[in-house]
Order: sequence, then structure tokens, then C-alpha cells
Amino acid sequence: MDDQQFHQVLDFLGLSWEGYRKVRKGVKKRVSRHMEQLGFRRIDEFLLAMEKNPELRKQVEILMTVSVSRFFRDRGLWQALEKHVLPEIIVKKDGKVKVWSAGCACGEEVYSFKILWDTMQRRFERLPALELWATDMNPVYLEKAREGIYPLSSLKEVPPEWRVGYFSSETESRFAVSDFLKKGGFWKVHNLITDVPPQRGFQIIFLRNNLLTYYNDEGKEFPFGRIIESLAPGGFLIIGLHEKLPESARLAPFPHHPYIFQKLAIPGEGP
Repeated sequence: MDDQQFHQVLDFLGLSWEGYRKVRKGVKKRVSRHMEQLGFRRIDEFLLAMEKNPELRKQVEILMTVSVSRFFRDRGLWQALEKHVLPEIIVKKDGKVKVWSAGCACGEEVYSFKILWDTMQRRFERLPALELWATDMNPVYLEKAREGIYPLSSLKEVPPEWRVGYFSSETESRFAVSDFLKKGGFWKVHNLITDVPPQRGFQIIFLRNNLLTYYNDEGKEFPFGRIIESLAPGGFLIIGLHEKLPESARLAPFPHHPYIFQKLAIPGEGP
């Protein structure tokens, strides 16, 4: 599959060339292999088959997913969460704190948050109950996340004391998150484009390096608006480095980090 053919696949699925440009090599190999296995030799025949067969389209969409992550990726973001966002939420929130990792891939972001939340017990006498949702459209990624075993390279930004306290070594190069981090929370197969958010009233939504990166402007506008509706007034949206909010987004920049935004609270509006 050459780049022109890959462009056709992206256009058909409503995906962004700019988002896939740097990672396209592996994605093209997966999609090309799938085409060959199904007996398609021409890209137009393949696109027509996807148009007629929703299940085939779903298979290809899953093949297009990209998992590039590590624990505490973008360390400055996690420091802002630790020093500013979580204290603000903990002090103000009497009931349950709801967090959504949207497009959680293999779970590094989820467990990073659980580790950070656990450390907050040292600073606050009592923490609110935590309800954490982790969703991704790729069921293989979710299974890896539930398993909770990662290569050493994924832990390079984990502080040494946290590596000792929250991980155990399976081998010299593979580490497992502590069992208590696996407990609780909800793991769910979920498509950000076609599925409604799993809940409403989230205090934090992680939307990093997925919808805003890989989908074109037209394709992401409606699902983005739906995601923001599920964010509680005063709640925080976290996006990836180098990502930009749609122009229609009504969110305020958070002063302590350029990729954290806060939903403005409207008087009289509930979660």
C-alpha cells in the first residue's frame, strides 16, 4: 500500500493524514496484510467492501489504532495534576470523583493516575471515593491493560521510589503493576466516534493523543462536543502535547499547564 492508497483509506474513515504521517508505516502494514488475507488487490474494491460491510469497517478501524505510551508520559502534566488539579478537586469534592481515560490504549495512563491518586493519601486526611473509567476501541489493548504487565522502557519516567512501591519484576525487562492497582474501575470497549460517553459528570477526562490527533476536523467535532457534555461544570479536560482544541470548544485554559482546560461552571447547572 502506497501513501496515495493510504490517503484513500484515511479519507474514507474520516481520519487525518497529519495525525498518521509519522506512524503510518506500521499501520499500512497491518491494513495491507488484512486486505491480502481477505483477497482484495485493489483499494477501491476494499473501500467498497467496507462501505457495504460494517463489520469489515470495524475491523479496519481497530487496525488503525495506535498505542504509543508510557507511564507518566509528559511528566510536567502529571506534576500539574499532583500540585494543582487533584488538590483542587479533593478539597471541593464531598462525593465521588469520576475520571475517564478515553482511548486508554494499554493502560499506562490509567495506572499512572491510580498511582498518583494513591500518593495523595499522604497529603490529605481523607480522599473521596474514586470511580475510574478506562475505554478503548481496541479489545486487544484493553486485555493488555487488564493484565498490567509492561516492558522496562515504559517505566523510564516512574520515580525510583514509586517503581519499588507500585511494581514487581516479572523478569529483568518486564514489570507488573501491583495487584491493588488493578482492582476497581471499569474497563470497556468504546468507540469515541460512534458511542456515547460511558457516564456523565466526570471531574477529569483524559483525551490525549487519539480523537484530536487521528481524526479530521469534520469527524471529531460532534464526538468532541459529546465528550465535553459528559464533563462536569468545573471539570478538567486533558489533551496531548501539540494537540489543539476545536474552535467550538468552550473551555478555559488552566494556568498551571498549557494542555489542561477547565469547563466553565454555569450558575444553576448541575453535573
